[in-house]
Amino acid sequence: MPKVGDSARRSRVVQARDIELFTEITGDRNPLHYDKAAATASRFGGLIVQGGVTSGLLNAVVAEDLPGPGSVFLHVDWSFRAPVKPGDEITAEVEVTAAREDKPMTTLRTTITNQDGTVVLDGSALVWTEPL
Repeated sequence: MPKVGDSARRSRVVQARDIELFTEITGDRNPLHYDKAAATASRFGGLIVQGGVTSGLLNAVVAEDLPGPGSVFLHVDWSFRAPVKPGDEITAEVEVTAAREDKPMTTLRTTITNQDGTVVLDGSALVWTEPL
């Protein structure tokens, strides 16, 4: 059972292929992800990956590491603070801030940073862990 203060993290380098795979799944063809000229002229200064690609790394941490297998999100409250670009290395971290004793529910602080330490996503999540 997770305890307050427990934490876990995962890192990965985001690739242009991640944008393509996410588009195949969702149909998200926003020009900010594909049109270099439009993306460069935008406030982002270049291509950015979809928010779902960024936040997806939290799915892996929660499902594989903490709380672990059988875990699903019940509620998330995430703010996207900075863009993630192809080639960025992002690190997703969760920390247990509350754990119910009567139900397999855990509240997590959720943060994703890039290779420069810039917070690109922060917030919280409520997770249910189904006993497997």
